[in-house]
Amino acid sequence: MTGRAPGGPIRLDELGRLCDATVEGDGATSIDRVAALDGAGPGAIAFLADSRYRSQLAATRASAVIVGPGDAATTALPRLVVADPYVTYARVARLLYPPKPHRAGRHATAVIDPAARVAASAAIGPLAVIAAGASIGERAAIGSHCTIGENAVVGDDAVLDAGVHVYPRCSIGARTLVHSGAVIGADGFGLAHGPDGWIKIPQIGRVVIGADVEIGANTTIDRGAIGDTVIDNGAKLDNQIQIGHNCVIGARTAIAGCVGIAGSTRIGPDCRIGGAAMFSGHLEIAAGTVISAATLVSESIAAAGVYTGAFPGLRHSERKRVVAHVRHLRELVARVRALERMRGRDGKHEPTGGHQGE
Repeated sequence: MTGRAPGGPIRLDELGRLCDATVEGDGATSIDRVAALDGAGPGAIAFLADSRYRSQLAATRASAVIVGPGDAATTALPRLVVADPYVTYARVARLLYPPKPHRAGRHATAVIDPAARVAASAAIGPLAVIAAGASIGERAAIGSHCTIGENAVVGDDAVLDAGVHVYPRCSIGARTLVHSGAVIGADGFGLAHGPDGWIKIPQIGRVVIGADVEIGANTTIDRGAIGDTVIDNGAKLDNQIQIGHNCVIGARTAIAGCVGIAGSTRIGPDCRIGGAAMFSGHLEIAAGTVISAATLVSESIAAAGVYTGAFPGLRHSERKRVVAHVRHLRELVARVRALERMRGRDGKHEPTGGHQGE
């Protein structure tokens, strides 16, 4: 069962007021947690955002539900009626499960260079290391075993969970959340191949992360080779993402787990990138673009839209047959064109113009 909210119960009508939702039914209903429709019990509020789960609405044991206008009349439960139930669920969950406040102060085992600037309201956890010239903002929280490099900046109200490593001169904006294991500012993969092998190119840029960004666990963001790698305000990065040197990720863009982005790629604002998508380097991706999961992006995208390059899964035996046909596709196209030309000469009909310019 979903855990009870730490902040105590809230009346349904108060949730409605705070979330700008219409309340139908008993507004005095007490809500102390969120839950899924099929796992909810007394005291819980659940939501219906997908018609595939409408049958669960009739059977739910929740005390209240969040529904769209089209489903409001299908339940007798107290309810919040809104245009987007999922967004309202997110707002309700934030109200019921507020972030745990951090207690200001420095743990006795933290190592803080005298030349670092640490706000008195900041919380520095056990065995954290903060180097000379680093700046930690007001109410920022640095978790245990974090390392903050020389002249790095962590903004006001930013939170770094345990084991985050911020390399020298990198910057993290206000209210940004970085989950455990993330590495900000390691060297980019800058190498030149000479007659005696690979020559490492010094990576002298930074990583600059804006405000209200979230960076998932074990995500790595490389510092710029000369300029900066930039993650703009409000971007949301999932776990285990690799972002190469000199990339720019636009404001409010969301990237799912295991995505790899090669160096100097610029992704515009308000994009959505599905899990395990791969980007070649030096690309430009238009604002508002949607990339489906597991898509290989090897060319720039100038016009926003939904782009999908993943081949659906097949049984192994079927896939072998499909691949065999694909290998002969050029030969098949040549044979079709030859047949069209022959039929055109026979006067039966003119060949189609579908291949002009090829």
